[in-house]
Amino acid sequence: MPTNTLKARRTTSKTSGRSSDSNGWDEHHVDGLRILQVTTFAKLPWLVHGFSTRPGGVSELGGEQVLNLGFAGWDMRENVLENRRRLQAALGADGLDLVALGQIHSDIVHVFDASPAAPCRGDASVTNRTGLLLSVQTADCVPILLVDPKNRAVAAVHAGWRGTLQRIVAKTTGKMQMQFGTRPGDLLTAIGPSIGGCCYEVGTEVASAFHSQFPNASEWFDDLRTGDEPNPLQWLNMKPPGHQPPPKNVLLDLRKANRAQLLEAGLLPRNISVSDLCTACRLDFLFSYRKEGGRTGRFMAVVGMHKH
Repeated sequence: MPTNTLKARRTTSKTSGRSSDSNGWDEHHVDGLRILQVTTFAKLPWLVHGFSTRPGGVSELGGEQVLNLGFAGWDMRENVLENRRRLQAALGADGLDLVALGQIHSDIVHVFDASPAAPCRGDASVTNRTGLLLSVQTADCVPILLVDPKNRAVAAVHAGWRGTLQRIVAKTTGKMQMQFGTRPGDLLTAIGPSIGGCCYEVGTEVASAFHSQFPNASEWFDDLRTGDEPNPLQWLNMKPPGHQPPPKNVLLDLRKANRAQLLEAGLLPRNISVSDLCTACRLDFLFSYRKEGGRTGRFMAVVGMHKH
């Protein structure tokens, strides 16, 4: 099944510019910021979208200036607000109201008709109103943007392993169907940078939870083990019964899991663009909560529609 992918390349900083790859992703450069965009989305003149990255901004982390877009104890609030302003300016979205969620690793999907007075707790949002810029923040989890070009509706989804287990991306597409009459075959989707199947270790209890919910879960793990398998060499551990070492962790590919859920929901393979950038592998370009021990920034995936 074909998948559009992006491998970011190093480029020299410039005031404004764009570099493209042949698989449907662009890297947009504006005043030191490097923003990832999807070609299929960029063809829609009424749409604004982007995935921010690490370089640029006014926040200082580890001796470098970074574009941290999440409020954190190590950063000043005014820095984050300025970084968000710069991101919106780079995208030409100055006139849109940024809608940020209080993310809680849930399957809660909000429908917004107007900008909320305070952040709502949840992990996905949808709208068919112009003037709103939906967003999710990540630093390893999967950011997903959905666009219905026929009915002009958009969504932003934050999918960690808990949200993926609860099928949050499928529930978001279902919400768009109910609210806006969206047909899954019309949806365009961008699955942004996240920790990859090369680096995302989870315990066998997580593998067991996925195995119990999804018949194709084995396709998302390097070696699906639930921790219940017998150990044929148990006597080599030289441990008494009940004191065996815990089973080794397994590697989970969250992007593959969410793509599979989108396909099951009726989306077309050609309409799903997937970045293969791993946050843990590319600390020069992205933030990784796991790789940096929790002291890191957040990048944003944003999507909205220009006012008429």
